[in-house]
Amino acid sequence: MQAVWGVATDAGGRRKANEDSVLATPSVFLVADGMGGHVHGAMASGAVVAEFSRYADTVRPDVEVQPTDIQAVVRAAQQRIRSSLADVQDSVGDHPVTAGSTAAGVILTRHEDSPYWLVFNVGDSRVYRFAEGALTRISVDHSVVQELVDSGAITDEQARSHPQRNVITRAVGSGIDVEPDFWMLYAGATERLLLCSDGLINEVTEDRIAGLLGAGLGPQDAASALLAEAIAGGARDNVSVIVIDLTPDHEALATTAPREGVGEPGGAEDTVPREQGADRNWWWA
Repeated sequence: MQAVWGVATDAGGRRKANEDSVLATPSVFLVADGMGGHVHGAMASGAVVAEFSRYADTVRPDVEVQPTDIQAVVRAAQQRIRSSLADVQDSVGDHPVTAGSTAAGVILTRHEDSPYWLVFNVGDSRVYRFAEGALTRISVDHSVVQELVDSGAITDEQARSHPQRNVITRAVGSGIDVEPDFWMLYAGATERLLLCSDGLINEVTEDRIAGLLGAGLGPQDAASALLAEAIAGGARDNVSVIVIDLTPDHEALATTAPREGVGEPGGAEDTVPREQGADRNWWWA
């Protein structure tokens, strides 16, 4: 199995800077959405991508990736962010500058001689699976509105317009140490994966996303179409999209399309159940 993918990212229609960062390699894929102002947010998401890029160089197809490996990369990214802010924090005395980033990713690995995706997330960027015409969210947001949905206080539809929809409770950043949630997902050639920042979800419904993913477009065209849909009305946030297919042959394609260029499945098993309110650390995305 080899991955064929498409990437599209843009600042959106209302923000001048893009604080999202993306990573797409043959085995490691990641969307990171930075927070902390346009300078520090971009630094934070860039730090996450930089550490996972370093890790991607070490991934071997014959060695199963472990959650502890990913946790170590997250710790390294947090340390990089803290080091970057050290001088800034010293200059403002009692009011240290904070920065953080989401991290939603998948790593192609093997488990018991079968191909699997190790899925992980911190924050409210998401991982979806599209198979047999249906879109299924794999990751679970670390956010105030997700906790309200989980408790039954609001519906998924109400969460889309809730005034606290941009408040997340877990981020890779200068605050407390955090742990990702993990899932093992069988990697089948008849499905595709979608990784995205919340800029896509806030602008495009899941039904419309499913329609575009199932429209017969290749991964790059699908990613570009999703981005175009999100920014058509002037997206309120940065938007980043990665669409991944698996192919049994030995042809792989890697392309990146910013706005100017507009370009047998198994079940998901939650291997790290999330406790309500765990690792709470408030961030405004």
